[in-house]
Amino acid sequence: MTETQSLEFAKQLIARPSVTPDDQNCQQLLAERLQKIGFTIEEMNFGNTKNIWARRGNSTPVLCFAGHTDVVPAGPLEKWDSPPFEPAEREGRLYGRGAADMKTSIACFVTACERFVAKRPDHPGSIALLITSDEEGDAHNGTTKVVDALKARGELMDYCIVGEPTATEVLGDMLKNGRRGSLSGNLAVKGRQGHIAYPHLAVNPVHTFAPALLALTQEVWDEGNDYFPPTSFQISNISGGTGATNVIPGELNVKFNFRFSTESTEESLKQRVQDILDRCGVNYDLEWSCSGRPFLTQAGRLTDVARATIRKICGVEAELSTSGGTSDGRFIKAIATELIELGPSNATIHQLNENVLLEDIPKLSAIYEGIMAELLEED
Repeated sequence: MTETQSLEFAKQLIARPSVTPDDQNCQQLLAERLQKIGFTIEEMNFGNTKNIWARRGNSTPVLCFAGHTDVVPAGPLEKWDSPPFEPAEREGRLYGRGAADMKTSIACFVTACERFVAKRPDHPGSIALLITSDEEGDAHNGTTKVVDALKARGELMDYCIVGEPTATEVLGDMLKNGRRGSLSGNLAVKGRQGHIAYPHLAVNPVHTFAPALLALTQEVWDEGNDYFPPTSFQISNISGGTGATNVIPGELNVKFNFRFSTESTEESLKQRVQDILDRCGVNYDLEWSCSGRPFLTQAGRLTDVARATIRKICGVEAELSTSGGTSDGRFIKAIATELIELGPSNATIHQLNENVLLEDIPKLSAIYEGIMAELLEED
């Protein structure tokens, strides 16, 4: 493919050091190009986070492209082979912070829309873009707030494509049709501090928690399903004691996390953990934090069209997957009937010398255009 517009636009975006949540006017660049092809741009800013909702058309079906202009910090600049915010081409790759996650996808969204609208200015349905600047940060004032506002006014999506990097070996080999939920616990096991030579005068929280720890790690939380692996429970940190060898600690602090499937719920997992702790006689305080519930798009129209388009352009069969961490898809699914994540390689995301293959960039734009054409040209 000889298309170069996507590459040039990706470079323009990478050149702006938009470390979360500072957008560095990336969204303004998008808005200017989209306005030229008939999009209505709505700024939906909350706190220090910039968001835009861009839409062309007022009818259904609504196809939305979603993504984020913010990037993670570059890390030690001296360890990059070229400055992270000076996009560089070498050895068939485009280097720069955000090249994979996810400024290339955003550039390809825009160029795909430009070509499609040029061919079908009177297309049925609607095209939309939901872009935020805080996906890599706290994610409190970005996509979640925009989704709430859209839902409140009854503005929904039939299809959504999130441009998160999903490829593992070659472009198009994987797309995400769901994600696991993430539920974290901060457990404080209470004891009574004392001299280690007089254990009868103390209560060792490490000892009282030991049976519960065994029970928690051996519990089968669910069996998963056709789309999700079984829910997993993992301890991420245990700490307690004064550092002295002759002091029984007065408290044990335990941090843990569930990555859970649609076979379990946030509420059921909380209750089961508390039941185990109570059954084992643990004296505790427990704080919970749920950063995202699991979501799933069953194989259907969107996944079928996406896989057929990938097959046509890349010659590979896309695997449906729910692996990986969380994404803004967890918020958008509340107003999207079908949602997938589809983008470039995830091999270098958040790393030094983040990059994408140059040859993948026009292909990714063509995939987005192909999906759009198939979903919106159904008359």
